[in-house]
Amino acid sequence: MDLGFDESQMMLKNSAREFLQQECPTTYVRAMETDARGFSPEFWRKVAGLGWLGIALPEQYGGQGLSFFDLALLIEEQGRALMPGPFFSTTVLAAEAILEAGTDAQKAQHLPRIARGDLIATLALTEPSATYEPSGVHATATAMSDGYVLNGVKLFVPDAQVADLLVVAARTRAGADPADGVTLFLVDAKAPGVAVTPLVTIASDKQAEVVLNNVHVPASAVLGKADQGWPVAARIIEMAAVGKCAEMLGGADRVLEMTVSYVKDRVQFGRPIGSFQAIQHHCANMATDVEGCRYVTYQAAWRVSERLPAEREVAIAKAWVSDAYRRVCALGHQSHGAIGFTKEYDLQLYTRRAKSAEVSYGDADYHRELVAQGLGL
Repeated sequence: MDLGFDESQMMLKNSAREFLQQECPTTYVRAMETDARGFSPEFWRKVAGLGWLGIALPEQYGGQGLSFFDLALLIEEQGRALMPGPFFSTTVLAAEAILEAGTDAQKAQHLPRIARGDLIATLALTEPSATYEPSGVHATATAMSDGYVLNGVKLFVPDAQVADLLVVAARTRAGADPADGVTLFLVDAKAPGVAVTPLVTIASDKQAEVVLNNVHVPASAVLGKADQGWPVAARIIEMAAVGKCAEMLGGADRVLEMTVSYVKDRVQFGRPIGSFQAIQHHCANMATDVEGCRYVTYQAAWRVSERLPAEREVAIAKAWVSDAYRRVCALGHQSHGAIGFTKEYDLQLYTRRAKSAEVSYGDADYHRELVAQGLGL
């Protein structure tokens, strides 16, 4: 694996950082925390105009035809800037699912609209059990003569309050293996019987409960093959876990940058606090964690992008980065002192998102268990 970036990847990262510094300051981030939508249509149009929404989509669907690794690099920059909005849910959770399993007609119908910014989509997978295992799928899809009827409750669905399209995991039959009988459906988020209730979260991000009450969908709404949707869902969970690692890497890198800058300027006892050994060790530990995050994230993203076996690498990355981002934020607070805990200071924005990202797509304990299983333990 070559961890160096080529010229186009460097241009992508640099241009993304420049755009986000100008268009996504923390004043915008704070404003969107209390906005019902979680983003402004004007900002979304600018993001679409950059081609970001189709960065990993084939050119035939209006995309740029780049790789998932390139998308992860872009998400890393978004994590640095705490970019709000339904980008992750639309491009990683939904678009990749459609690209992975959709028919030619489904791809032609939805992917160009996603690339243009005309369609917001998300994945409705987790339920009250909050597990990412197939055993957690209890929502049902009953076959009818003209399609299916969906019933059930989905929890922690990102950006469902603004979504036009839901990729819903439901059980079409029960079997000895929980992975058998799970089917993915493309569901109009405004269809009769779909009820969306926003949830209050520590990160002030936009998650929702989605209740499906006798929602009728045609047979053409099946994404992939009936009863065989779990392998597709597993692939998307894998990509989402890596994408979230990239987002956390960007955030941790920015917290380190903020902290080093602060301790160089903050004077106490007649000298910058960065000259004290305890603070130096805090910053060194933060830097060590950030570089560890960078390596395991890029390794996992590259393997997923190349469609190589990546279960172990993804689990290692999500376990390490989930804990490391939290540690980096904690040391950042210790180095800043009291000011770091104030609402007016930006550090708390990262800390709250670190806690939310930690449990998204499996927390550290869940992924450590997967690593242990991979070792035959």
